[in-house]
Amino acid sequence: MFKLIHKDNNSKARLGRLTTARGEINTPCFMPVGTQATVKAISPAELEECRAEVVLANAYHLFLRPGLEVIKKAGGLHDFMSWPKPILTDSGGYQIFSLALLRKVSDEGVSFQSHFDGLKHFFTPEDVIGTQKGLGSDILMPLDECVHYPCAKDYARVAMERTIDWAGRSKTAFIRPMPAGRQEFSGVSNDNCSLLFGIVQGATYEDLRKECVGRLVEIGFDGYAVGGVSVGEPKNLRYNITACMSEVLPQQAPRYLMGVGTPEDILEAIDFGVDMFDCVVPTRYGRNGTAFTSTGKLIIRNAPYIQDYGALDPACKCYTCRNFSRAYLRHLFNTDEILGLRLVSFHNIYFYLELMQRVREAIKQDRFKEFKKKFLSQYNSQPCV
Repeated sequence: MFKLIHKDNNSKARLGRLTTARGEINTPCFMPVGTQATVKAISPAELEECRAEVVLANAYHLFLRPGLEVIKKAGGLHDFMSWPKPILTDSGGYQIFSLALLRKVSDEGVSFQSHFDGLKHFFTPEDVIGTQKGLGSDILMPLDECVHYPCAKDYARVAMERTIDWAGRSKTAFIRPMPAGRQEFSGVSNDNCSLLFGIVQGATYEDLRKECVGRLVEIGFDGYAVGGVSVGEPKNLRYNITACMSEVLPQQAPRYLMGVGTPEDILEAIDFGVDMFDCVVPTRYGRNGTAFTSTGKLIIRNAPYIQDYGALDPACKCYTCRNFSRAYLRHLFNTDEILGLRLVSFHNIYFYLELMQRVREAIKQDRFKEFKKKFLSQYNSQPCV
């Protein structure tokens, strides 16, 4: 399912291709986040215009609203949201474990109250896999226990052991055939064509992380994700864990760094050999009037742009930059017009996906280090205003 096409001669950056039933994903890749079956403020047609090859959705949120039965009757998640390409579904483990006062964890699973209506639910690893199969996901993530930073090593080990146990149970549920009449959505058999990734936990303890990798590899997964990062730890610790994981994760499987991040963080992780990324940053920042540009972040609400008739990013060829000025975008935000947040969110998604395309070309030509240095030098050349 994953082909390692080329490794940069001057770094650990990798060029690869992940094949799914609904299309190929060229790596390194960035997955726009569509938590509730939509990338906020962006239509599927606009995602395709940005050349997105895969999006991420969240099984926890979709289980709560609109509910699995609604989506199944629509023909599965792809038909429901009119997205024909691959979808990776997160289990929602991070969201559940964020509900510190509303959930209780046991070896069997997690009991929690909905953040939406207060109803009580109980999820087992098997339930989470069943939900994602019902959605018709192309890449499934198992239930794991995510811990926050800082975390005592004893508890980090407990969470790691539970994550490994749940990973084994998830794989058993994943390969078990679904009941008759429930196998297919949109003509794709989930049991034969979807992929299951394992999630590495262990907080900031390298020995726990390495042990977790070894035991997950023994179980066997289609890809491996590094979870439990971007939870408050210092950037240097995150980089250390990422570098450590890249040394021990299988070479012939895709590597997914969950919830990261900014352009700088993504480039550092690619340098360590990471293949897949997701983050809410592009659209969250876009909705608040912050654009990612070739010379750094730009806060379009600010006064310097009142009479700035230049493009948001002169180096960008997206629809927003080709058609609208900074002055107009600032006007939209300062008059609370919805178009403003849509246009800047669109630009940010385009910027991230264009960056990934340029990264892949640089790796192909064995010049990723050069590209990274030049990009960051230009990206950090102007203060954020």
